[in-house]
Amino acid sequence: MITDLSWMLEDIVANVPKARHAVLLSADGLPRGATDGMAQKDVRTISAAMAGMQSLSRATAHFAGDGPERQWNQTIIEFSHGWIFLIGAGQGAYLAAAAAPDVDMQQISFRMHRLVARLGNNLTSPPRVHADDAGTARAQRAHTGQE
Repeated sequence: MITDLSWMLEDIVANVPKARHAVLLSADGLPRGATDGMAQKDVRTISAAMAGMQSLSRATAHFAGDGPERQWNQTIIEFSHGWIFLIGAGQGAYLAAAAAPDVDMQQISFRMHRLVARLGNNLTSPPRVHADDAGTARAQRAHTGQE
């Protein structure tokens, strides 16, 4: 069972003027939590889209320049009516936030990173394992004497 971590996200919208919403998602696009006021359908759509955006950002890292470490840190998207910020939130988890055009970008980024650092491993989202996959893995371990 995956715990709903929505309560953790309220800090961003409560303490950053002009912040609108925040969503916590797994790398495969499943919602782990969202701030109050978002419809479940929107949370699911945003989670899937942000997982795709992170994947696209990572795939285009070489475009930013050469270097031995091409590590993705964050994605910022600007619209005429606001911003979207996307950062890593532990292994296999991401944190997205939406804000008005005149938000203090430094403040929202700081709050997002602080939340991730403060909550650490609680935000980690392990990969999903289907029941068939788990049974096969268990059978393989039993066959090799690892279980």
